[in-house]
Order: sequence, then structure tokens, then C-alpha cells
Amino acid sequence: MRLGTDPEVFLVDKQGSLHSVIGHIGADKWNPLQLPDMPQGFTLQEDNVALEFGVPPASSAEEFIAHIRAVMEKGLSRLPDTKFSKFSCTLFPDKELEHPLAKVFGCEPDYNAYTGEANPRPEPPHPNMRSAGGHIHVETKRDPKLVVRSMDLFLGVPSVLMDTEGTERRKLYGRAGSCRFKPYGVEYRTLSNFWIFEDKYIRWVWDSTQRAVVESEVSYLQDKALQDDVQHCINTGNALMAKDMVKEFGLYVC
Repeated sequence: MRLGTDPEVFLVDKQGSLHSVIGHIGADKWNPLQLPDMPQGFTLQEDNVALEFGVPPASSAEEFIAHIRAVMEKGLSRLPDTKFSKFSCTLFPDKELEHPLAKVFGCEPDYNAYTGEANPRPEPPHPNMRSAGGHIHVETKRDPKLVVRSMDLFLGVPSVLMDTEGTERRKLYGRAGSCRFKPYGVEYRTLSNFWIFEDKYIRWVWDSTQRAVVESEVSYLQDKALQDDVQHCINTGNALMAKDMVKEFGLYVC
């Protein structure tokens, strides 16, 4: 099984002020910029006000870490006098949201793995709210709905304890079961970008996803009451429920 990702990050200047990436890369999701001095699949693009990276699928945790580190370093080298913000959900200043593209949300729907239906088009509770995802692309021949539900337990629930901005972000994106079905498997869209900034968190994603796929078809994960609890835990950011599930199912938190 191989994993890929297309995380989004916000940019700040040396004083820590947020800046839109619009106009600085000149590429979007339909025509991403293939980095000319890197192998195929290492890409950059503008996504609303965030910078989005693309990496080719990795076959090991070490390769997954190396791919993410390489594309982030290369991306930053093309944007002098900026650095990455670790915010996954924040309010942008008005002057950074004047471009029409800064007002475009959810142009391609994602889906709920529990219902199979498209999720509603996101409407920010504050017009200046923007969020950054850390989506995981999973190559698998297993039922993608079962894989996503399993990933909710093994990644989404622990993330309630690890991602301090996750609950705020889920007002816009990343509720339980969020995914897109792909020819190669599935794209899991519940997590924010909190995990891309440290190697230990990237390895946590790798290890937890591997376990989630392996266990996706086991009988206890098909229990409707458990699925309801997992969704409630993630969607409400219920830390007490998350701690109980971590203990009961031996979930990995780092």
C-alpha cells in the first residue's frame, strides 16, 4: 500500500502577518505546477489563499516523510521573505481576501463515507475564516467507505487530542467520514494539516493509516453504535470520548 498527500499551508511574513498565496504560484488544481527540478508528482498550486503541495505516492514511512519535507522546502524557496504558519484554521485580514479567488470554496464536492452522499458546500461561520487540510491519499483495493470509517477511529479520534484547532476547522471542513473516492482507492479528508510539520506526526499518519486499512473489514468496526460514537467524538471535538476510545482500542497518540 502506498500513501500520498496534498496538504495546504498558510504563509506569513517575518513579522508573522498572514499573506494570501494568490498570484505567487500561477497554478491551480486543474493545472498544478510540476516542480521542474524534481521527479514527477512534486507539485505546487494555489488553493484559495493557501499554498497546496502535491507529492508522488510513497511506499514507506521514510519515503513519505522525505517527500513531504522535500516539497515543502522547495515550495518555500520559491516564496522569499515568507515562512509557513502552523495555523490550520484562522481569520485572514480583509486586504488579503480582496481577490475573487479568495472567495471560492468547495468547487469539487467531497462525500460522507457513512451515508455515501455529498457533503454540503462549506459556508464559513465568519467570512474571513480559512482552513488548511492535510488530506491522505490511500492506494487500496478494499472498500473505500470501510477504509474511511476505520481511519476515523485510528486517525480522526486521536486527532481530537492532537490537533488544537481541529474543532474550529470542522465548522468549515473535515467532519467525520469526509472523503473523495478515487480510482486508486480513497482520499481521506478529515485531518487538518497539523501533522505535516514534524516527522513524528507524519510517521503517526503512516502507521495509523496502515493499521486502519488492515483492520477496515473487522467486525467490530461495522457496529453502528461505535460508528455513531466515532462521528460524534470527531465532529464535536469531545476529548473525554477520545481518551476513552484511545484506551479501549489501543489507538496511537503522539
